[in-house]
Amino acid sequence: MKFLAALVLAAIAGCGEQFSKKEGPRFRLSPIAKTDIVKTVEATGTVEPIKKVEVGAQVNGKIIKLFVDYNSLVTNGQVVALIDPQVYDAQYRSALAQLHANEANVKKCEAALKLAEKTLARKHTLSQKQLASVADYDNALEVRDVALAALEQAKAQVEQSRASMNQAKANLNYCTIVSPVDGTVIERSVDEGQTVVSSMNAVPLLTIAEDLSRIQVEATVPEADVGMIREGQNVTFTADAYRKTFRGKVRQVRLAATTENNVVTYPIIIDAVNDDKESLLFPGMTANISVETARAEDVLAVSSAALRFRPNAEDIEAAKAAAGGEIPRGRKLWLPDGDGGVKFYLVKEGISDASFTQLVGLDELEGKEAILGYMTARTAAAGGNGAVNPFKPKFPQRNKNKGTAPEPKK
Repeated sequence: MKFLAALVLAAIAGCGEQFSKKEGPRFRLSPIAKTDIVKTVEATGTVEPIKKVEVGAQVNGKIIKLFVDYNSLVTNGQVVALIDPQVYDAQYRSALAQLHANEANVKKCEAALKLAEKTLARKHTLSQKQLASVADYDNALEVRDVALAALEQAKAQVEQSRASMNQAKANLNYCTIVSPVDGTVIERSVDEGQTVVSSMNAVPLLTIAEDLSRIQVEATVPEADVGMIREGQNVTFTADAYRKTFRGKVRQVRLAATTENNVVTYPIIIDAVNDDKESLLFPGMTANISVETARAEDVLAVSSAALRFRPNAEDIEAAKAAAGGEIPRGRKLWLPDGDGGVKFYLVKEGISDASFTQLVGLDELEGKEAILGYMTARTAAAGGNGAVNPFKPKFPQRNKNKGTAPEPKK
């Protein structure tokens, strides 16, 4: 019995010694494989209608009727509001009456001129026959000239009164406010009974978006990234209100820079279609945009973190010895050499995104693994072998507490 126990203890001790001598992996690794790389510029913007029209009052007065509200669909020429027209109607009638009076005065002056011309002609004939004095003729000539001047003045008064009448008529027409475009009312700043004023600084009564089936996103891009943005580039964006990706294209990169807190940004305009039956995108929504600036499909790539790995001094010296005593300058990718050490490859980089970098001219590395870093005690305690596959999709973690009954209250 004692002999059997001794054999068991010896076996356990031998297994323990064998396990303690077994070396774990030195490195955290990432595979080198082919994938698609899309380089993007991220920014935040605001959804806006392509054309937005502000409708204001052109005369002062009180709003007596409002025919539209938020989200109302309107057509070009449709009446949207009425201003009390009483004062302007009275002004129009007064101007019209003044015009008629001045037109009558013109006719009176024309008659006076006609009479003066006849008198002048008669005085001229009599003076030639020496039946009228020169003074009589001069007096008739003066009367004719005065009548002619009076007629010209009367005609000028008619034009002036006609202009006043037209202005009064226009003001009366301005009391009826109409929509200048087809669209949707997105803002309303007045109510019935409110007095409005006509001024360049006055708040518009209504804001109408002309066509919400086509919208634009106005975003700002830092100066460090704006050089990569070009007209026609594809854009994807999301709105906080939906779990949906929308698509568009860059229409314009504006040159009007904005500096805030020493940060320079440039506005870009993105065209998108909002032709969904529900018109999901509303003016003013926040859009998180991603502009595709470059794309490479089915190219050899590695985790960008691998290109930032730097071996320790011991591995560097070993790599130098293997390379003939010197390590050339340049960007390097480090791989395990199979004997516990490291070896390097000079890298020519292609495009890169937030996770991967394209490797140009290194097709022989496909299927191999690059070093991300050294294994730490914490990583080793987690039970991993050090291999990390960034190309493998991540799945949501299962809720371990799902389906378990809650503990009874004490």
